[in-house]
Amino acid sequence: MQASEVLVLDGDGARAAEVVKLLRFAGVPARTEAIDAPEHWRAIFFAGALAEEHEVFLAGQAERKTPLILLETDKPARTGLPASSLVARLSWPFSLPALQAVLRQADAVHPAALPPDFRPLVGESPAMQRIRGMVRKVAPSEATVLILGESGTGKEVIARNVHQFSARRDKPFIPLNCGAIPAELLESELFGHEKGAFTGALSSRPGRFELAEGGTLFLDEIGDMPMPMQVKLLRVLQERTYERVGGRETRKANVRIIAATHRDLEERIRQGEFREDLYYRLNVFPIETASLREMSEDLPLLVEEMIGRLEREGRGSLSLTPGAMAVLSRYPWPGNVRELANLIERLSILYPDQPVEIHDLPPRYLEGIDLTELASAVSHGAASGGGASSTGLDAGVDPASQAAQHDTHVSSAPADTPPMVIRPDAFDLPEEGLDLKALLEGLEVRLINQALARNDGVVAQAARMLGVRRTTLVEKMRKYGLARE
Repeated sequence: MQASEVLVLDGDGARAAEVVKLLRFAGVPARTEAIDAPEHWRAIFFAGALAEEHEVFLAGQAERKTPLILLETDKPARTGLPASSLVARLSWPFSLPALQAVLRQADAVHPAALPPDFRPLVGESPAMQRIRGMVRKVAPSEATVLILGESGTGKEVIARNVHQFSARRDKPFIPLNCGAIPAELLESELFGHEKGAFTGALSSRPGRFELAEGGTLFLDEIGDMPMPMQVKLLRVLQERTYERVGGRETRKANVRIIAATHRDLEERIRQGEFREDLYYRLNVFPIETASLREMSEDLPLLVEEMIGRLEREGRGSLSLTPGAMAVLSRYPWPGNVRELANLIERLSILYPDQPVEIHDLPPRYLEGIDLTELASAVSHGAASGGGASSTGLDAGVDPASQAAQHDTHVSSAPADTPPMVIRPDAFDLPEEGLDLKALLEGLEVRLINQALARNDGVVAQAARMLGVRRTTLVEKMRKYGLARE
C-alpha cells in the first residue's frame, strides 16, 4: 500500500510549519520529523539551508527513489543531489492547485506506483533536461504527442514517461510497431476483427485500440505505415470511433495517441509517402529526442542505471574502470542508448562481478583511439568519470559540491593521484588475537573522516577518494553517525 504522509524539511522552521499546515488543509498528512523507513513517505518537500543529518537523510531517500520536491524560495537549497532526483519544483508561496499538481506527479513516480517495465529518463545534460521538462508539461494534458529522433534514442521510454505522468497512468499502455506488421494485417492489429472476417479468422479478436481503451496507444515507426492505413487512422483520430474488420458495430475510442518515428515525415510528405493531414493531426506536441553523441556527459549515469537494472533483475553486475569508461565516452554510438544497453548486458555476461578493463571491450570500440594518449589523459584526470559533467539542483549549489555529484561504478581515487595499494602482508595478527569487526569498523570510520576532512566535507569527492559510490558512503556515514565538519 502506498504511503500517504508527506515530510517537510526546511531550515526555516516557520516556513516548514506553514507548509505542513497547507498540506493538512489539503487533506494530506504531513510532518517535519524524519523517519528513516523504506517507502514510508508519499513525498518529501525540502528547502533552505538543511541540517547535516537532513542532507544525509535526503541522499538516502533519493537512492530509494522517494519523490523529492524542491520548494523554490529566495534562498536556493544547497545539497549534493542531482537535478534528476527531483520529481518537481514548487515556488513558494504556492497555490492549492499547484500543490495538488506536484502531488499527482509524486504519486506517478512513487516506487509503489511504478510498473515493472518503467524506465526513468536518466541524464543531466541540457538535452535530457529539455526532454524531461517537455514530458512533464505535456503529460497532464490530453494532447497527441509525436516523438522524433534517431533509432535507439529511447522513444518508447519517453512515451512511457508521458503515460506515467498522465491521468491515464492506471490504464493500459499498449505499444505497436507499425513497421513490423505486414500491411494486410495492420488493420486487424489496430482495430481487431470478427470471426470469419477473412481466411484464418477463426474467432473474434480485439485490436490495439480496444486493448488501450482509457489509456495510451503508442504507435512506433508511424512513418512506415502504409498509405491506405494512414487514411483509416486519420478517420479514427478525427471521429474517435472505429469498427472491427468484418464488423458493423461502431466502437468509441477513448485513447490517447503517442506516435514516434526516426524518419523525416516532412520529406516523406514531399515524396508522397505520408499524408500531410495525418502529420498535422499527430504533430500537436512534438518532442525531439537527442542522440547519445549529444549527451556524452550522461554516459556514466546511463551506465550506472543499466548496471543497477541488471542487479535488480538478478542478472549479475559489473564495473567499468576509468580507462574503459574513457574509451566509451569517445565512441560515436551510432546505435545510441540501445547499443549501449546491449553492450552493458554483454559485458555483464562475459565479466560478471568484476571490473571491465580497456582490453575487455569489443574491438570496434577501440578503433581510431590512441591508447597511449588515452592512458595519459586518464592519469591526468581528463577522462575521470567518463567525461560527465556535474549538475546541482540550481545555480545556488555550492561550486565545491558540483565537482563530483555523479558517482558511478568507475569511481576510484582522485584523478591526479594513483590509488594506494595496501599489501596484506603488512599486517600481523597479535599473539593475543583481536576483535576483527571492531578493528575494521574503527579503520573505516578513521578513513572516512580523513577523506571528508581532505575534501572540505564534500561527500562526492570523499567517495571518489575512497573508491566507493557516493550513496555507499552516505549509508556508511549514517551507520556510524558521522557528519561533515
